[in-house]
Amino acid sequence: MARLALALILGLSACVAAPDKTACGAAGMQQLVGRDDAVLAAMTFPQGTRLIYPGTAITEDYRPDRLNIDVDATGRITGLWCG
Repeated sequence: MARLALALILGLSACVAAPDKTACGAAGMQQLVGRDDAVLAAMTFPQGTRLIYPGTAITEDYRPDRLNIDVDATGRITGLWCG
């Protein structure tokens, strides 16, 4: 019975879609990961883009067209994603 439950859970988890990084343009900016956040100053981003540093308060609403840029405490870009 436990094996059946595990198989069901694993099967359902395969149905969850991977996050889409194309709706907000994040897919085309992945080369920024690992770079210093100073490179962002010379760039133009869509309205609503969020720069997310440690401790930054953000809403949890999902907007597939919103670009989010994660930056760590040392100023390195750690991720770009839509949401």
